[in-house]
Amino acid sequence: MDLSVVVPLYNEEQNVPLLVEQVLRSIRPLGLEHELVVVDDGSSDGTAEVLRGLSSSQPELVVVLLRRNYGQSAAMAAGFDASCGQVIVTLDGDLQNDPADIPMLLERLEQGFDLVSGWRHQRQDHAVSRLLPSRIANRLIARVTGVRLHDYGCSLKAYRREVVDDLNLYGELHRFLPALAFIEGARISEVQVGHHARRYGQSNYGIDRTFRVLMDLLTVWFMKRFLTRPMHVFGSAGLAAMAVGLLLTVALVVEKLLLGAEIGDRPLLLVALISVVAGVQLFCFGLLAELQMRTYHESQGRPIYRVRETLRGSATTGSPA
Repeated sequence: MDLSVVVPLYNEEQNVPLLVEQVLRSIRPLGLEHELVVVDDGSSDGTAEVLRGLSSSQPELVVVLLRRNYGQSAAMAAGFDASCGQVIVTLDGDLQNDPADIPMLLERLEQGFDLVSGWRHQRQDHAVSRLLPSRIANRLIARVTGVRLHDYGCSLKAYRREVVDDLNLYGELHRFLPALAFIEGARISEVQVGHHARRYGQSNYGIDRTFRVLMDLLTVWFMKRFLTRPMHVFGSAGLAAMAVGLLLTVALVVEKLLLGAEIGDRPLLLVALISVVAGVQLFCFGLLAELQMRTYHESQGRPIYRVRETLRGSATTGSPA
């Protein structure tokens, strides 16, 4: 299979027929062996029934019905697992992404990139609840992760299969896919894409997701900096805390022995004790995290590096890890 288009859905009963029609209309002229993988994330409306009806008349359509609502990250992971394409394109099911932009993403991907992300440069969303939080989040994410994209929240993206195979999605990490791919060594680009106002239904996103983004951003930052060396962060913090505690303890002991000062009721003594205990705990936590990291990589056979290609003499052999 050359191309798989993956679309996660949740309560998009009215949008589904037009979505399937527009996607297939956009990819059929490409001359690629293709499929459209639609994942219903436990919708409570008639989305599943509409998809069942469409699957009988559209041979390119692959329908995945999840047992309940697991969230967009899980739905995308289910779509990735069900897809067979060497290139995977994702987009939202609310018809705000334009399927006509798919050929443009594929063209950019063929220029040597591993992931191409859409940029909704003229978004048709509410300014306060969607645009402002999105702009703040995009700048913050770009600064923390080092991946300079204008629009992390755009679901319209194109991936090479080997990039998707390297990614493990948990929680709500779908919005950080470019950063996760960058950690794996992917080459990333961005193209401007169209964006339309929602026709039917209501958005499933609100301003409250900004706080979830911040929590997930901390996870991605840690993965980028310390995934294979957690002892560097916890051990360093533990040693620093123990050093502060020991210095304060020495100072208090000197005051007690040389100056005869009373230190039993000094708040500084409590600070010293807490610093030493916290330092020991952080150091031990670093050791445990180091063991877990090694278990994680070794149990899954997951390498700590990725090879783009191997050159031997005059032959060039791509070696995805």
